[in-house]
Amino acid sequence: METGNGGGRTGGMVRLVKRALRVGWKLALVAAIAAFVLYRLRYAPLSVESHVAATGPIASEVMGTGTLEARVLATISPKISGLVTQVLVDQGDRITKGQLLATLYDGDLRQQVEMAKADLAATEAGVDRSASEITSAEATAVLARAEIGRVTSLHQSGAATAYELDVATERRDVAESGLKRAQLAKVEIERQVLKAEETLRFYQERLADTKITSPFDGLVVRRSREPGDIVVPGSEILQIISTEQMWVSAWVDETAMASLSPGQPARVVFRSEPDRSYNGTVTRMAPEADRETREFLVDVTVKDLPKTWAVGQRAEVYIQTARKEQALLVPQAAIVWRKDKSGLFVSDAGHARWRNVTLGLRGAESVEVTNGLTAGERVIWLHDPKDGPLTEGRAVAPGNAS
Repeated sequence: METGNGGGRTGGMVRLVKRALRVGWKLALVAAIAAFVLYRLRYAPLSVESHVAATGPIASEVMGTGTLEARVLATISPKISGLVTQVLVDQGDRITKGQLLATLYDGDLRQQVEMAKADLAATEAGVDRSASEITSAEATAVLARAEIGRVTSLHQSGAATAYELDVATERRDVAESGLKRAQLAKVEIERQVLKAEETLRFYQERLADTKITSPFDGLVVRRSREPGDIVVPGSEILQIISTEQMWVSAWVDETAMASLSPGQPARVVFRSEPDRSYNGTVTRMAPEADRETREFLVDVTVKDLPKTWAVGQRAEVYIQTARKEQALLVPQAAIVWRKDKSGLFVSDAGHARWRNVTLGLRGAESVEVTNGLTAGERVIWLHDPKDGPLTEGRAVAPGNAS
């Protein structure tokens, strides 16, 4: 009985020891994992990217997106209705001022011009006839005036009767009336000449309107009609642009309005050549903002164009609002914002140290630090936020350096 009781107590103690060992191993494993996590989070060096702060030039830019447009664009359309007989240029053709672009059927108008010329010639011949009639009437009037003067003298001396005086007076009046009719006829025929000249000029201008020419040097961007088409005034035959001034009409956020003005330098990046910038200048700014997007239009004239370009193609403009040749620069990626205040981390003996900094100009990739950092200090930041967090005093291992 005693032996049995002793064996039971011994078995119970063994079970308790085994249970304690199992719990102990679990606690030890949890403690090891916790220690490993703590080490990784607090003490293991964190891989970071770094950059040595240095002075250099920086330009502050405002970005906008828009399309390439021509400042001068013209729709070539006829002044008169007619049948298109020729379209002498095509899309992509370079043209010069005064160059013949298209023609309309002109057979009827040529005939009308010839008829108007004949009418004018006949009317001008009437001017010569009226001039001869005036000369004859003037001669008759001169003789009639002389005759009445002679008869009046004879009548006063009694050598001529009153009847003879009346006859001479009547002849004079008839001659004067004939002269006046001839003069009025000449005025009327001269008016007819002017009318005939205007009619001829009208038909000549309409005939000239059958030949459509370029108003300026430029480029054909669209051809809308072919020979055989009927056109009316205002209908498009061609669309042409002047290549003397091309610009990108870009939409820019209204918050940048106060910092922009005509004449500012800019660079233009076309999406067809994303690795190249073209020089430009702000030409004008629209005085109205879009009520939905809160953006306004800024036209940036492009000084040079890509070898291949198209009106309407997309491009980004970067307008320079300020520039410094000597500024302390760090990458944009290094800046951290905490409660609207800027700061960054620097590497100090292998550990991250926080710095509150004041920023100046902001460029495309760099930002100016005006206070809180000195040249030569190594700025650090996480390449991937999932590797963090980067905190004060954290051990770091600077990797990629710039």
